[in-house]
Amino acid sequence: MHWTVQDEKPCPPRVSLHGKDARAFREMPVTLSLCFPRMNEEPSPGRPVELRHLRAFLAVADELNITRAAARLRLTQPAVSRTLAALERHLGVRLVDRSTHHLALTPDGVAFRDKAATAVAAFDEALDSGRLRTWPLRLGHAWSAFGPYTTPLLRTWQERFPGTPLELLRIDDRTAGLTRGEVDAALLRGPVDAPGLVAEVLFTEVRVAAVTADGPLAARPSLELADLVDGPVVLNTVSGTTTVDLWPPHARPAATLTVGNTDDWLTAIAAGRGSGVSTASTAELHPHAGVAYVPLDDAPGVPVLLARRDAPGHPKLPQLVSLAREIIARDPARRPPERAPGEPPR
Repeated sequence: MHWTVQDEKPCPPRVSLHGKDARAFREMPVTLSLCFPRMNEEPSPGRPVELRHLRAFLAVADELNITRAAARLRLTQPAVSRTLAALERHLGVRLVDRSTHHLALTPDGVAFRDKAATAVAAFDEALDSGRLRTWPLRLGHAWSAFGPYTTPLLRTWQERFPGTPLELLRIDDRTAGLTRGEVDAALLRGPVDAPGLVAEVLFTEVRVAAVTADGPLAARPSLELADLVDGPVVLNTVSGTTTVDLWPPHARPAATLTVGNTDDWLTAIAAGRGSGVSTASTAELHPHAGVAYVPLDDAPGVPVLLARRDAPGHPKLPQLVSLAREIIARDPARRPPERAPGEPPR
């Protein structure tokens, strides 16, 4: 399999996968393309980019360590380094900064990462023989899924569409794997500004404070944001929605502690390392013996979104959107905000 890089728009397909059984492939997208502007003036010589180049880069991007990337790929360190260097030469850009003791993605590397991940995921899915018989609808989430409506959504879907499994996947990423092609749709919280996505507000959740269960704040009937600023505030900077911007500029937390997922967030709070802010569904779906959830009186709500790519996708996506709306409509207290006539979903 070969990939080509060009700067023409629109980009014609450059990679085609041909299935032996045309009937099995009839409804599957089997033509893949990876397209972005070339960033140097002269094309780099050498062989075309192959799938192994993308896998090597993604392993390095995830691990930020050549040794761990090599172990993950079951290759030698020199082989991974050579493959990465060959990819950079072909693209004409530096993807990984090696000038410091720790590896880091360059801005070009960050931009290329999602495109490479989307291409690899699409390739792997197209060749997955098990998915040719049943094409699951993959629904991503970073935490708390559909809140209290998660179980009704899964059960109703199974009853109505038994031939299309609905796979709920937790992916610790701001778009829950949607921009990388790991899922077909995603339940997200807070505003999402990733390009190429369409998002609809389903309902709005209230925020709560998460504090150490045996601490003084746990006994309070309610709290305000100002009650949390004296101690460290734990922030999930990978998939969470809370940032220091939630507080007024003149009254922000004295210190913060950053983590990468909900599990580490809960552990840090339970250990007394700080407090946190999340939504009510976190209290419902992530109870923890060491964490007390207390209502926040002055924090704005968080919109819960159903997001999908602004391109043809899984044929059952319209049914998923309709079912999500139907389930919300059963609960008048959590209906989405009204839209003006003709206004597109937000």
